[in-house]
Amino acid sequence: MLFGLDGVEIGLIIVFMCLFGGILSGFPVAFAIGGAGVVSFAIIAGLDSAGLLIHQAIDTGSEAYDALVASGVRPDAISIFRYPDLPRMAQPVFDRGWEVALDRNVSFIVNRINERVLAGAAIETLLAVLMFVMMGITLERSKIANDLLTTMAKVFGPLPGGLAVSVVVVGTFLAASTGIVGATVVTMGLLSLPTMLRAGYSPQIATGVIAASGTLGQIIPPSIVIVLLGTLAGDLYSVAQDNRAIAAGCSDALTFLGEPAVVSVGTLFQAALLPGILLALLYALYAFGYALVNPSKAPAVQLGGGTGGEVITRGEGFTWFLGVPVALIAGTMLLSTLGMVGTQNLTIDSFTDMGETASLRTNVSPECQTSMIELHGQSAWDAAVAEQEAIDEAGGVEQSVRLSPEEIEQLRLEKIADAAPIGTGVATIMVLLGLTLAIARGVAPSANPAPLLIGGLGIVLGLLADILLISPTMSSGVTWLILAIPVAMALYGCAQGAMRMARNELIRVVFPPLVLIVAVLGSILGGITNPTPAAALGAGGAIMLAAYRKLRDQDRSPRIILFSTLAVVVAILIGINFDLRINNEVVSFESWVAFLAAYAAYLYAAFGLLFACWVLFTGGVLTPVVRETAKVTSMVFTILIGSQLLNLVVISFGGEHYIQEFLKSFDNEFKVFLIVMLVLFILGFVLDFLEIIYIVIPIVGPVIYGGSFDPKWVTIMIAVNLQTSFLTPPFGFALFYLRGVAPKEVTTGHIYRGVLPFVLIQVAGLAILWFFPDIVTILPALMAN
Repeated sequence: MLFGLDGVEIGLIIVFMCLFGGILSGFPVAFAIGGAGVVSFAIIAGLDSAGLLIHQAIDTGSEAYDALVASGVRPDAISIFRYPDLPRMAQPVFDRGWEVALDRNVSFIVNRINERVLAGAAIETLLAVLMFVMMGITLERSKIANDLLTTMAKVFGPLPGGLAVSVVVVGTFLAASTGIVGATVVTMGLLSLPTMLRAGYSPQIATGVIAASGTLGQIIPPSIVIVLLGTLAGDLYSVAQDNRAIAAGCSDALTFLGEPAVVSVGTLFQAALLPGILLALLYALYAFGYALVNPSKAPAVQLGGGTGGEVITRGEGFTWFLGVPVALIAGTMLLSTLGMVGTQNLTIDSFTDMGETASLRTNVSPECQTSMIELHGQSAWDAAVAEQEAIDEAGGVEQSVRLSPEEIEQLRLEKIADAAPIGTGVATIMVLLGLTLAIARGVAPSANPAPLLIGGLGIVLGLLADILLISPTMSSGVTWLILAIPVAMALYGCAQGAMRMARNELIRVVFPPLVLIVAVLGSILGGITNPTPAAALGAGGAIMLAAYRKLRDQDRSPRIILFSTLAVVVAILIGINFDLRINNEVVSFESWVAFLAAYAAYLYAAFGLLFACWVLFTGGVLTPVVRETAKVTSMVFTILIGSQLLNLVVISFGGEHYIQEFLKSFDNEFKVFLIVMLVLFILGFVLDFLEIIYIVIPIVGPVIYGGSFDPKWVTIMIAVNLQTSFLTPPFGFALFYLRGVAPKEVTTGHIYRGVLPFVLIQVAGLAILWFFPDIVTILPALMAN
C-alpha cells in the first residue's frame, strides 16, 4: 500500500489535487474540471498498472463473512467501516483493468450528456437557467438597481445604519428579480460603496453588507442554484427512496412511503422563499444593531430630494396604505367563508370519481409490513388495514363510470343552486382595482377625490351587477357586457390614480419590477405553471421593462410597450373567461369573437416584444445582453459536461462507493447530514457552487436523500450552505466581484473582515433552519392545500 493508504483513498486525493490544480492554473473552470478528470484518470491508471494502488476489500469468501451474513446482516450493509475486523483481500482499484474502465467511461459520458444535457427529462427544466440568466442580465442593464438604490437610500437613510439596510432591501429585491450574484454585487459596489464611505460608514460594514446582500439571489427564487439542485435532487431522491424501500423489503418507494418519492423545482421555490427572507432579515437586523452599537461607523444620513410625493400625515398613511387594503382583503376572505364569494363554474365531469384507496398499501410481505409500521407507526398501519377491510366489504375500490345525461343535468342544477352570488374572478379583479384606488388616495390625499370616487362607484356597481343581474348560467360575453360600464368606471378611476402614483418616486421605481416578480414567482408558487414557462415570461417582461426605461431615457413615447403589456393582460383575461377552442364541431359566435380578440392581442404583444428588442438593439443593450447570457449559460452547461466526466472517473475506481460506505457506517442520519454539511462548507472556501453541485452532490446524494429527512429541507439546507461559498475567503466570488470595483482605500483585508460576521450569520441561519425545519416545509404544505 502506497503511503500506508488504501488505493481508493489515494485515488480520491489525486482527483482532488488535479481538480484544485486545474482551477488554480488559470484555465476557465468549465474546462479545468474536464481536464482534471482526464489527468487524474491517467495518473491513477498508471499507478494501478504499476501495482502501486492496492484496495483492501472485504474477503467475501471468508468464514467470518459467511457467518455475518448468516446472522441476518444484509450483504449490502457490510463494509470495512462497519466491520473493520473482517478478513481483507488485496485487489487493484480497477478490478477489470483500466482499459475496460476507460471504455465504460467513454460510453457512459456520451449517454449522460445525451440524458442530462441534450435530450433528457431534465433538459426542459435546465432551459429555465438560460431564461432566468437573460432576465437577470437584462434587468441589470436596464439600470433598475440604480433607481432602487437611490430611492431606498432616501427612505431608509435617516435611520441608524439606514444605508446598509437599504442595500439589504435592494439586494432582496434584485434577488427576486434577477438572481445574478455578480451583476448585483458589482452594481451595488459601484453605486452604494462610494456613497456609504462618504457618509462615514466603515469599510468593513459597507463591503460586508454589499457582498452578503448580493448573494441573496442564490436562495431567493427564482434562483439558478435551486433550478440546478432541483434537477439533481429529483432524480437522487427518487432512486434513493426506491433503494431504501427495497432494503426494507418493499417493492417500491410508493408502497413504503405511502406517497410518490417526488420533489420538483417549483416545490423547492416555495420552500426557499421563507429561508431567503429570513436571511435578509438577519442581515438587516445585524446592520441596524451594528449602527446602534457603533453609531460613528454607520451613521444616519439625510439624502436630499425626497421621494417626490405629497407629504401626508401618519393617520392618512395608516388609513390608505394599511387600513383600507387590509379591510378589502379581509372582507373578501370573510365573504368567501360565508359563501358570498366563490366559484360559479358549472363544468361537470362526464365520469364519476374513482373511489379512494387505503392510505397505505397493506398487501405486502411481512418484512415490508414491519418496516412500514416502524416508519408510519402502528396506529397508521391499523387505520390503513381498517380502510382496506371496509373497501373489500364494499366490493373493492369503486370504479369510475360514465354519467348519463340526466345525471349530468342533475349535478349541473346542484352546482347552480350552490353557486356563490359573487364570482371569484370578479371579486379578485375588484379587490385589485380597489387596492389601486386606495394607494392612489394615500399618495395624494389633498388631490381631487372625484375620479377615485367614480372608480369606487364602478367597483360597487360591478359587485351589485354580479349579485343581481348575472347568473352562473350566463355566457361570458353577456357577463362582460353587463360589467362593461362598471368596469370602465373603475378603470377610469384607476387610470387617474396611476397618474398620481407615478409622481411618487418610490412607487414609480418599485412597481414595475414588483409586477414582474409577482408574475414570475406567482405563476410558479401558485402552481399555475412550471419554472420554464415562468422564466420565459420573466425574460420577455425584462426585455419590455428595459425597453420602457430606454425609451424614457431617450424622451420617446413608451406607448407601444405599455399597450403591449395591456395586450398580454387582455389575452390572459380572455383565455380565462372564454372558450377559445375553435376546432370543435360547433363554435359559437361569442367564441369566434373572443378568439379573434385574443389572437389580435397576442399579435400586438408579439409586435411589442419585437419592438422592445429593436429598441434595445439600437440602444446598444441587446447585443451585450445576448453575449453575456450565452457566456454564462455555456459556462453552466460546460461545467455540467466536465463534472459528469470527473464523476465517472471517481466511480470507475470505486471512489463514490467508498465515500458512500463511509457515510452509511454512521447509524445516525443527523450525524451523516451534519458531516456532509461541514464538508460542503469547507469545500465552499475553495470551490464554486457549480462544482459542488455537479461533483459532490451526486456522490453524497444517494446517502442524504435515502433517509427519512424531507427532501425539500435537505435541498434548501444545501442551497443556503452553497450561498456561503460566495462569501468565504479566499475564493468567494462575491469578494472578487467587490474587490474589482471597490475604491483603492478599501483593502482586501477590509472586505474579508467585513464578510466574516455575515458568514457567521449564514451559519446561524443554517442552525435556525436545522432546529426549525417548518420554516422550509410550511409554505409548500400550505400551497398544496
